[in-house]
Amino acid sequence: MKAQQIRDTYLAFFAERGHKIVPSASLVPSVLDPTVLLTTAGMQPFKPYFLGQETPPAPRLADVQKCFRTTDIEEVGNTARHLTFFEMLGNWSFGDYFKAESIPWGWQLATEGFGMDPEKIWVTVFGGDEELGLGPDTEAIAIWEETGVPAERIVQLGREDNFWQGGPTGPCGPCSELYLDRGLDFGTVDERPGDEGERFLEFWNHVFMSYDLHEDGTLTELPMKNIDTGMGLDRMAAILQDVESVYDVDHVRPLIDLAEQLSGHKYEESEAVTRAMRIVADHSRGAAFLIADGVVPSNEDRGYILRRIMRRAIQQGNTLGLEAPWLGRFSERVIELMGDVYPELVAERENIARWVNDEEESFGRTLVRGQEMLERLVAEARESGTSWIDAADAFKLHDTYGFPYDLTKELLAEQGLAVDDDGFAELMEEQRTRARTGAATAHGSENTHERVQEFAAATSPSNFVGYETLTATTGVAAFAPGGDRALLKLETSPFYAEGGGQVADSGLVRWSSGEEAEVLEVYRVGNDQVLEIGVRHPRTRERGPEISGDHGPGREGAEEMPVDAEVEAVVDRQTRHATMRNHTATHLLHAALRERLGTHVRQAGSAVRPDKLRFDFTHGQSLSPEELRDVEDRVNEWIAASAPVRWLEMERAEAEALGAMALFGEKYGEWVRVVEIDGVSRELCGGTHVANTAEIGIFKLTAEGSSAANVRRIEAITGPAASDYFRERDGGLREVGELLGNPQDPLAAARRAAEQLKEASAGAQKAQGQALGEEAKRLGATATEIGGVKVLIAATELGDQKGLLDVANRIQSSLGDPVVQLLGGGSSDKVALVALASPGAVEKGLSAAELVRAAAGVVGGGGGGRDDMAQAGGKDPAKLDDALAEARAMVEGKLG
Repeated sequence: MKAQQIRDTYLAFFAERGHKIVPSASLVPSVLDPTVLLTTAGMQPFKPYFLGQETPPAPRLADVQKCFRTTDIEEVGNTARHLTFFEMLGNWSFGDYFKAESIPWGWQLATEGFGMDPEKIWVTVFGGDEELGLGPDTEAIAIWEETGVPAERIVQLGREDNFWQGGPTGPCGPCSELYLDRGLDFGTVDERPGDEGERFLEFWNHVFMSYDLHEDGTLTELPMKNIDTGMGLDRMAAILQDVESVYDVDHVRPLIDLAEQLSGHKYEESEAVTRAMRIVADHSRGAAFLIADGVVPSNEDRGYILRRIMRRAIQQGNTLGLEAPWLGRFSERVIELMGDVYPELVAERENIARWVNDEEESFGRTLVRGQEMLERLVAEARESGTSWIDAADAFKLHDTYGFPYDLTKELLAEQGLAVDDDGFAELMEEQRTRARTGAATAHGSENTHERVQEFAAATSPSNFVGYETLTATTGVAAFAPGGDRALLKLETSPFYAEGGGQVADSGLVRWSSGEEAEVLEVYRVGNDQVLEIGVRHPRTRERGPEISGDHGPGREGAEEMPVDAEVEAVVDRQTRHATMRNHTATHLLHAALRERLGTHVRQAGSAVRPDKLRFDFTHGQSLSPEELRDVEDRVNEWIAASAPVRWLEMERAEAEALGAMALFGEKYGEWVRVVEIDGVSRELCGGTHVANTAEIGIFKLTAEGSSAANVRRIEAITGPAASDYFRERDGGLREVGELLGNPQDPLAAARRAAEQLKEASAGAQKAQGQALGEEAKRLGATATEIGGVKVLIAATELGDQKGLLDVANRIQSSLGDPVVQLLGGGSSDKVALVALASPGAVEKGLSAAELVRAAAGVVGGGGGGRDDMAQAGGKDPAKLDDALAEARAMVEGKLG
C-alpha cells in the first residue's frame, strides 16, 4: 500500500465515523504558542482545544500533520527509522468518544483497513504507578480482550512507556500502543514490546487524556475526557510495503535513487554512503517543507534549524562527490513526490529554489576551507593526545566558515573529540553583546501570563465589537483587583487585543458613579480578551472618545466593583485611527515589496503602532536606493488612488482559493477574516483597517536594514507623523538655503556650492601635487650612490604614508634603476615609513620589507610588505634619525 493510499484509507475510515477532516497546520506554530519553534507532534496544533482555550471546529477531528523534530538529528542516517521531517496520522475526540470506541476502531483499521495480520499485533497498556496513585488500566485491558486480542499479547508497562503527559503539569493520561511482531528473525522468543530490541515495532499510540496533573504530583479527573492518537505515516508505509527502512518507502526512495544517479555510488555499498544518502534525502525533504511554510535560513531560532539541516546535507553531499549545484535537484524531486498532497510546495517552488541555491552557494564557498581547518584541528588534537578542541576554534568554524556549531560537534564526535560548550556559548554571547544595539522584552511576566489565562477561563468570552464601534455600554463579566493595576473582563468590548503585530487599543472604562480608569493593556487569550486597568479616578470633566493625558491622583476602590455593573468602554479614537492607517499601509508595503523584489518576499514579523510601523520580510540583501524609492512611490500611488478597503469573513478554504495570503507565524481557524485592498492585495488578517487607502494620507520610509540573516526590516510613518517629518525636512532645507545664500531655491544653491567645492578641491589637489613634486625633486637631488645603486634615505616633513609613497614613486621614476630609498616622516606622536626598491636593487640583494622592518623597530613600531615596496609605522618620532641611520647601515652592509 503506497503512502497516498495509507493517507486516504486512514482519513476515509474516520470520516465515515463522524470525524471532520482538517488540513495539516503549518510547520511554524502559532505566535500564541511560544513553547516550541516548530510543530513537533501531531497534537500540537490542537493544544488550545485540549486546554479549553478555544473551541474545536468539531468534537471529532482527523488529519495528517506535517511535523519536524531535531531531538535525534544525530541518529538520522544511522538508523532505519529516524527522520527530522515526518507525517503523523491522527484522530481526536474532544469530550466525545473514549476508550470503548478508540480501541476497537484502532484494531479494525489496522486489521481490515490496512490488512495487517491480527496474529502479529501486540498491544501495551498502562500497568499503574504508585507515585501517581493509579493501578493498571483494567478498562483498556478488558476492551482489548473483548476486541479479540488474547491476554498473552497484552503487555503492561509503566509510567515511562505508557503514560502520556505534555509537561510537568497539565492534561495527561494512560496510553495504549499497537506493535507489529516482526518475528524471530529480528529478536528472541522471550522479547516483548517495550524491550530494547528490533522484533517489535510500535506503529500507533492511543492516548486516553483523563487527568490533570498538579504541581504537588496529585491527579484530578478532567471534566472532559479526550482521545489523542498518533500513527507515523513513514513507519506504517515501511510496514505495509514490507521494506527494511523508512528510506525505502515509495515517497522517500526516489530521493535515494537521485543520490545514486548524481554521485555514481550505490546506496548500500558502505555504511558511510548509506548514511550520507539518508541524510541528504531526509534533510532536503525537510528543508523544502520548512521554506514552503515561510522559514528562511538564518543564525537564530527556526532559521538556524533550517540552515543546520541544509548545511549538514551539503556537507554529506560533498562526501558523496556531488557536484554543485545539486541541492535544488533534490528539492525539485520533493515537490514532484509531495506536491499533490501539499500544494504549498508547488506554490512556493520558486522560493524553495531560491533559498536552497543561495545557501548552497554561500556554504559552498567556505565548506572546503572549513573542512581543511577541521581536519587540521583533529590532527593536532591527536598529536597532542587531547580529547577535545578549543572553543575558540569551534567559534572560528562557525563565524568564519559558516559551520553550524552542532555540525562541528557532530563531525568531531565521529573522530572521538569534544568541544567546550560553555566556552563556545561565552564567545557567542560576547559576539551578541558587540552586535546588540537594543533589546525589547514582551510585557508581563510568566506569572502575569498565567494569572490572565486563569482569569479569562473563569467566565464566558467577551464579545468583541471593535470592528464596528469604538464605544460600548456593557456589563462587567469579571474583576480581579491587583494593587495599582486590576484585571477586568467586559461582556462586550470595543478594545482590540494585541495580536497579528498590531498593538492593543488604549482608552477608558467609565462607571455610572462618575469614576473612570485608564485601559493599560488588552491581553489576547485565544478568542477571548482581558483588560488591565489602572486605579479608578473621579471623573473631573466631561470627556468624549478623544482621550489623552494623565488622570491625576486617584484611589483604589476597585474591590467594591460588583460583577454585572454597567460601564461605558471608550477606545481612544485618535490612537486607534493612527494604528489603522499604519496597519493598512503595512499591507500596501507588503504588496509593493513583492511586486518590486519578487514573490519570495514574505512577512517575517511586524509591529503596527500608532506612531510608526515596522515590517520584517524575507529577502537576502539590502535594498538599493532605487528599490526603496520604487517601493515608497508604489505605496503612495495606491494611497492616492483612493482604493476601497473591505473585510469579510469566510471559510479558510474559500479564502485560500481566492488567493488570500496567510502570514508567517499566525494561527487561523476554520473561519477567517480577509482584508482586501481593491486591486492590490488580499490577506488573512484580524487587525483594524481604514475604509479607504486615501485615509492613510502619505507614506514615508524612514529606515531599512537587516533584522536577521536573510530577513530585512523596514520602518515607516504615515499620516500626520509623515506630514511632520516633511515639515521638519522642509524647514531644514530652508535653513540650508539661507546658509548658502538662496532660501528661495536651496537646491540650486547646493548645486552651486558643490561646483565651487569641486573646483576648490581640484585646485587644492593640483597645488598638493605641485608641492609633492617639488619635495621629490629636492630629496632626489640628495641621493648618493653605493655599489652601483642610487640610495636615498632621508627624513621629510610629510606626515602621512600616502604622501610619502607618492613622493617615493616620483623619485624612483626620476632616478631610474637601480635605486633603493627609505623615507621617514610623521607628527609629534607617530612616525610613518615608506621603502621602495627597484628591480635592479632587489637583484643586488636589497629588500624594502627588511629595510622598513629594521627602521620600524628603532622607533617602536612595526610593518612589512614586499621586496619592492613596504610600509611601517612607529610611536617614537625622537628616534627617527636613529632609525634612518640603522637603515643606511643595512644598505651599506649589503652593497659595501
